[in-house]
Amino acid sequence: MIHQPPAGSRDILPLEVSQKRWIVDRLQAVFQRWGYQRIITSTLEWLDTLTAGGAIQPDTVIEVGETAQGRLGLRPELTASIARAAVTRMAGDKHPLRLYYNANVFRRAAQSHHGRQVEFYQMGVELLYTGGSLADTEILLLVVDCLQALGLKDWHLLLGQAELTRSLLAPFPPEQRGAVREAIAHLDRIGLEALDLTPELRDRALLILNLRGRPEDVLQRVSQLDLDATGQASVENLKTLIERVRHSSPQELPLILDLSLLETIDYYTGIVFEVVASRQNYARVVGKGGRYDQLLGLYDPNGEGGAGIGFALNLEDLHAALLAAPQLPQTMPVNDWLVIPKTPAAEAMAFTYAQQLRQSEHLVRVELDLGGRSPAQLRDYARASSIRRLAWVDGEGTPEIEVVG
Repeated sequence: MIHQPPAGSRDILPLEVSQKRWIVDRLQAVFQRWGYQRIITSTLEWLDTLTAGGAIQPDTVIEVGETAQGRLGLRPELTASIARAAVTRMAGDKHPLRLYYNANVFRRAAQSHHGRQVEFYQMGVELLYTGGSLADTEILLLVVDCLQALGLKDWHLLLGQAELTRSLLAPFPPEQRGAVREAIAHLDRIGLEALDLTPELRDRALLILNLRGRPEDVLQRVSQLDLDATGQASVENLKTLIERVRHSSPQELPLILDLSLLETIDYYTGIVFEVVASRQNYARVVGKGGRYDQLLGLYDPNGEGGAGIGFALNLEDLHAALLAAPQLPQTMPVNDWLVIPKTPAAEAMAFTYAQQLRQSEHLVRVELDLGGRSPAQLRDYARASSIRRLAWVDGEGTPEIEVVG
């Protein structure tokens, strides 16, 4: 057991670290260009904090202990923690709050999936205390900017609208609505057809299940349905949002309107979206987000709410989608110098000279020979490691520079 990490966890070796660091650096630069500030919240949270709003089910949280004040768990996502911090620690800050994060999250695997990964890495943003179509537009364009900065190919943005989907589900009896919602959320056509529905309601459920495609086509089909005032307003807001996003994007967007896109719980209150990337005939969700205008009020002592919207990008999935991309580093960074003391008396001077090289205004990677190898072995090692410059340092600190061919 001591030779392997715990089930569900994994080591990340240097090349993969370098590749994921490349992804992180580019996403972070995009977030900062858009005016977002980094926030770091606690890895440990109260279970009540994590499950507020119903977005996280308690059985997915890895609990680590119980105190007199309550039960503690590892965060399975960041939105709840950031909402808590924003309400309790940033109440006096100017609004809107633009926050981004880069952190690990933990999710308990189902008992039937022993050994499945439980630790994940995410980057994302939360735009808090602002609602409306302009904020929605910012978030969608920010997602697009992130994907373009990574050079990701073959991706689609699936856009849904939770309020509109709820309006479409309104004709179903309350006792059946949950089962219909569950089947649609999981794209379970067989389960949907097996429900005890009237022919009219079954046709409506199947229609909702298939409401995806070109935004213009989907909106035209939806506009012909009997919608309540909320649903009609959602359709108009979607039209405005899609037109603005397309007009503001520097390239044509692979946008799919998918009104079957919803969670099994009523957490989201407006737009919802997923980024789906395809590689070698395999599609994976690399990120998702949406609007949640009721969450902040759950953490406010006075119950005062505030609008919010955000998204999370999954680093593991982005890494897998980019793995064969030429822009992703395919080799480890090589060292620029190998500094070698000529004699034992020159060892201190070799350390000094190596440090001088490292203090260049540009990043210089310098390795010091720790002894035990002949000059021929050192040259072979330098060639194998792609180190081009050797510095043989004498007891006076004078280097003899050798370029290895």
